[in-house]
Amino acid sequence: MKGLFDLEGHVALITGGNSGIGLGMAKGLAQAGAAVCIWGTHAERNAAAVESLKAHGGKVDAVHCDVGDEASVERAFAETLKRFGRIDSCFANAGVFGAGTSFLESSLEDFRKVTRVNLEGAFLTLRGAARHMVERGGGGVLVGTSSVSSIHGAPTQQSYGASKAGLAAMIRGCAVELARYRINAHAIIPGWVETPMTSALFHTEAFGRNVMKRMPQRRWGEPGDFARLAVYLACGVGGFQTGDEIVVDGAYSIF
Repeated sequence: MKGLFDLEGHVALITGGNSGIGLGMAKGLAQAGAAVCIWGTHAERNAAAVESLKAHGGKVDAVHCDVGDEASVERAFAETLKRFGRIDSCFANAGVFGAGTSFLESSLEDFRKVTRVNLEGAFLTLRGAARHMVERGGGGVLVGTSSVSSIHGAPTQQSYGASKAGLAAMIRGCAVELARYRINAHAIIPGWVETPMTSALFHTEAFGRNVMKRMPQRRWGEPGDFARLAVYLACGVGGFQTGDEIVVDGAYSIF
């Protein structure tokens, strides 16, 4: 990944970077030479992720952050800048699923538990990163992890789908407004990816039987499938490509 995709001197921030898609992206960025800071709320997962990323030889650290809490995000940014000095790319990846309750029985509290992290948390993260990038100058890259649930109907997961559709719309707005500062913005739209958050669902017989037959590649996505994409996007500071919604679902959406 050197040369055209060499990230030596680049600092990447990944929320929810201690497992799943976030860790997959963090590994790709670290392999390409970037310094990597991950944010997460689980101390043991944070520590384990840092140890695995250190194997690539670059600077790595973790900061405890609840992205749905504005004060926590502000503290985390201050700590990240203290440790790394700058942020060149920010991946707003932290997310949670809904409770899986019927829409008819779901409560506003249930809805807000999801949007607090997936939408408000992404807003606070991306806004903080953008403010830093504008103040320091030199451009940057903002990336939000959306979902195919923002495209397809997701029964019992309306809060999740709504939060991910809102995130994609927010990214489009950032791409337009922040272009003058050489800040690019993109949304990644994963399909069915096996992570610690989804594994139990994927291994239920009915789900596997019904969904896998619609997967042209006949496999679930893996966190490592996002490593190269993260590097590609991080390398695009100030480039002409911005505002994309990149679907990574093994052709599930078009089959």
